[in-house]
Amino acid sequence: MVNSVSGRILEGSRVLVDGFNTHPFVLGIANGTLPLEKFKYFMIQDYLYLMEYAKVFAIGAGKSYDDEITDAFTAYVSSIRSGEMDIHRGYMSRLGIDVAEAAKTRMAQDNLSYTSYMLRIAYEAGPAEICAAILPCAVSYEEIAVKMVKEDPSCVEHDFFGEWIKGYSSMEYHAENEELIRITDKAAAGYGEEQIKRLVEIGNRCTLYEKAFWDMSWEMRK
Repeated sequence: MVNSVSGRILEGSRVLVDGFNTHPFVLGIANGTLPLEKFKYFMIQDYLYLMEYAKVFAIGAGKSYDDEITDAFTAYVSSIRSGEMDIHRGYMSRLGIDVAEAAKTRMAQDNLSYTSYMLRIAYEAGPAEICAAILPCAVSYEEIAVKMVKEDPSCVEHDFFGEWIKGYSSMEYHAENEELIRITDKAAAGYGEEQIKRLVEIGNRCTLYEKAFWDMSWEMRK
């Protein structure tokens, strides 16, 4: 897999992604000690992030000349808005957060920078670059959750964080990531070495933004 374009993108961010597992925010979810005010902050900011994330796929669907890639991107928009966002809406209800008010919340600076970069890639580049921007984020969430379950299977039973862990460690989420990997490789078919290096660079930059997102959530930055 490492020799594939998707494999090179993911391998280019491997050290950073592996480090997420020891981040205090992630450890707090795993062992159930994360303060709820931090998780509340995270859920609102992640909700705002996902709204922009869906737009990235929507732009990609409009720019693609390949029907299969267009269909895949369109399906991701639907999955994000009816799948991942449903998890967030459920949590926000339990946390006493009004969804309409959450949508009007000011996006934190790190979040704004991250989503602005992804949208810039979407507007300026093509489907392969869009996949490169999305892939490390999507796969890192699965890897984080799967590692949590492997190290402590009972973590999925936690009465608050268990749903989050189950969602991102599920076979359904894994299948979505496998499809994204396949679409990434298809979109990059025929790319030369310099173009592939650019994809790896985009993936690495977005992984750095992912780290900033965890830091932002732990520190509850403005």
